[in-house]
Amino acid sequence: MGQGTWRQSPALVISLIALFVALGGTVYAAKRINGKTIRAKSLPGNRLKPRSVPANRLKPGVLRSARRPAGQITGSEINELSLGQVPTAAHADTATTAQSAVDAETALNAVNAVNASTVNGHSAGCLPTTQPFAGACWQSSPSLAATAAPAAAATCAAQGGTLPGALALAEFAQQPGVALDSGDEWSSDIPVVSGLDVYAVVTVSAAGQINFTASTNTRKYRCVIPLVR
Repeated sequence: MGQGTWRQSPALVISLIALFVALGGTVYAAKRINGKTIRAKSLPGNRLKPRSVPANRLKPGVLRSARRPAGQITGSEINELSLGQVPTAAHADTATTAQSAVDAETALNAVNAVNASTVNGHSAGCLPTTQPFAGACWQSSPSLAATAAPAAAATCAAQGGTLPGALALAEFAQQPGVALDSGDEWSSDIPVVSGLDVYAVVTVSAAGQINFTASTNTRKYRCVIPLVR
């Protein structure tokens, strides 16, 4: 058999050219495809390799939404005006009302205490012959008879009271309707002690002037009795 030249048909040549172009194009495409050439939303999430996409390439908030259980909402998504009063707040309103009731009861008790005639079984208030002054009951008139200072103090003590202090007695003399004895009245102040049972006692005049005299002299007096006896 003689040696001859092998001739390719035009169809075969075209087929070979198309094959080479197709193979070359596939290799080219495989080398050139990257994230920038992929159309948005063209790939489902299950086609991505885990950790193949960095976080800075994801839409802000997408990871937070993915971790949140279905149906759960955050506080920023709640309209506060659409919420009713929570049970604890309702109890707080009740507590406020209860505290107001306690305060009202305390105020009422205070008023009743002022008007009370007894406190823990003790008499409260001033007797008809006395008048309130400086937190106590002062006898409205001086004693009928003048006596020495020790006897005056003993008489007041027997009534559950004391002789008034000099400054308080001088102020009491300035009250409307009050008139001290013209011969001075005894106070409880002792400015001078010169020996055993020898001392001077401060007296107050009708004009409210302060003086002192020996305790053995006689003067009129008035007693100061506590509100509660």
